[in-house]
Amino acid sequence: MNFYGYKRPDGRVGVRNKVLILPASVCASDTTRIISQQVVGSVTFNNQLGCSQVAPDQQFTMDVMAGYAANPNVYGTVVVSLGCENCQMDLVVKAIQERTNKPLKQVIIQEAGGTLKAIDMAVRYAKEMVEEASLLQKEEFPMSELIIGTECGGSDPTSGLAANPLIGQLSDLIVKEGGTSILSETTEFIGAEHLLARRAINKEVHDRIFEIVHRYEDSLRLVGEEVREGNPSPGNKAGGLTCLEEKSLGCIHKGGHSPVMAVYDYAKQVEAKQGLVIMDTPGNDPSSVAAMVAGGAQIVVFSTGRGTPTGNPLAPVIKITGNKLTYANMIDNIDVDASPLIYGTKTIEELGQELLKLTQEVACGKQTKAESLGYTEMAIARVCNFV
Repeated sequence: MNFYGYKRPDGRVGVRNKVLILPASVCASDTTRIISQQVVGSVTFNNQLGCSQVAPDQQFTMDVMAGYAANPNVYGTVVVSLGCENCQMDLVVKAIQERTNKPLKQVIIQEAGGTLKAIDMAVRYAKEMVEEASLLQKEEFPMSELIIGTECGGSDPTSGLAANPLIGQLSDLIVKEGGTSILSETTEFIGAEHLLARRAINKEVHDRIFEIVHRYEDSLRLVGEEVREGNPSPGNKAGGLTCLEEKSLGCIHKGGHSPVMAVYDYAKQVEAKQGLVIMDTPGNDPSSVAAMVAGGAQIVVFSTGRGTPTGNPLAPVIKITGNKLTYANMIDNIDVDASPLIYGTKTIEELGQELLKLTQEVACGKQTKAESLGYTEMAIARVCNFV
């Protein structure tokens, strides 16, 4: 099975062809918004961080910014900084260049002479990049070039019964094609981490799975909390989930049945053609999705029982629900109805092939519901989530 995408000079393949206007900090975010509004074909996001952070926390921000610029769906990047933030322009540029050799321009607001002059300069850079990007022709590539991220949010019992197993089926199919699938959300391994560890390719990966789970639990104990005694979110409970273990047993279905080949830290670069891997991310959906996109995921597959509109600035997000009422109620947001698996009208193999076909179509350019609505929200994890 093949798809049509964009070959990048660093060897990776994009399924979109965007120019990224990258804010190096919160102080540049309004400026990048104004720039992007003036350049069709560009995207940006609201970076609420980039300054007043301790070193480990700043590293998360740096990794996401560098990873976004390096994501294969991006043709090139215009970095915009204020000039006095912690994430200095030279640091951001160095981090990006360590990941990719794609086109890169810089604008520092304080040095440009203020907002209007910085906008004028960045708009010119971005328009030039968009013109260059428009000359690229799509080429045919095998599905092994894909890295998919898997996520779940607003879960209910149908997520564990249908939507997550269906994502797991897709994950196994992508792995069979030679591609890479990322299982995320460390918080949602709790109570089921031993099941994932059994599938580790070696002892190092086995131990790392336990390490990331125990590290998260230990961080909460420092402030007097015991996560295993807690319940899922109000929406999860309203949907019928009763405890974290119950939620975790449903969540890990997104990883299918393939062996776990590696465990990556938050937003680190994921190797292509690697099979099933884990990324250490929080349960918060936008910050978890952001990490996988920063890691190189071109497409995200997202299950939701209760319904959620979440998207991403760079990667198309395919939304799946196992709840037929949610699908009917939020058909503007949900791409796939997995409820036939519950009612016995389709098998998981049939639905898996349909989802694989949809993933191929999205890789070729078909818009997801989140894309067509213009959903681009995102967040970056804070060190307090992990340490």
